[in-house]
Amino acid sequence: QVQLVESGGGLVQAGGSLRLSCAASGIIFNLNAMGWYRQAEGKQRELVARILSGGTTNYAESVKGRFVISRDDAKKMVYLQMNSLKPEDTAVYYCVTGAPSFWGRGTQVTVSP
Repeated sequence: QVQLVESGGGLVQAGGSLRLSCAASGIIFNLNAMGWYRQAEGKQRELVARILSGGTTNYAESVKGRFVISRDDAKKMVYLQMNSLKPEDTAVYYCVTGAPSFWGRGTQVTVSP
């Protein structure tokens, strides 16, 4: 059974940094695209960043130059380094795999002004 478990969320001041981690199990990790979505209160979920099995990445325009997605295939982990955080980055962040096919339960990120 597929499990994606996020960690690393929390409260940070604007301009600060956080690093989200996602531990995956139940999938052939190195063959799967991995990604992060987020959902702010009252808004639809949106793609934040995605990393393919070969390492190609893509980002939402709103986070380009501030966020970096990476993966460690040996550890079956995917990370999201978030820098220069803004209040509008406040959301629940979800780890996903595939199209996405599976979702984690999410971790709350709150950025105070």
